[in-house]
Amino acid sequence: MKASYDRKTDTLSFILKEGVTVAESDEGNPGVILDYDERGDLVSMEILDASKRVTEAKKMEFQVA
Repeated sequence: MKASYDRKTDTLSFILKEGVTVAESDEGNPGVILDYDERGDLVSMEILDASKRVTEAKKMEFQVA
């Protein structure tokens, strides 16, 4: 899994499966783009205007339990 934040576009991106072709995209909620593969599995997600939607878009913590 890969996560990145682009300050220029204020976009927060999560890549759940790399190297997979996106077959369909859907705007789950306004400003949240969900990408699916041909089997319907979620492969990535983009959050537009991220600094307005998440707490501290420039800071990220990751935890494995």
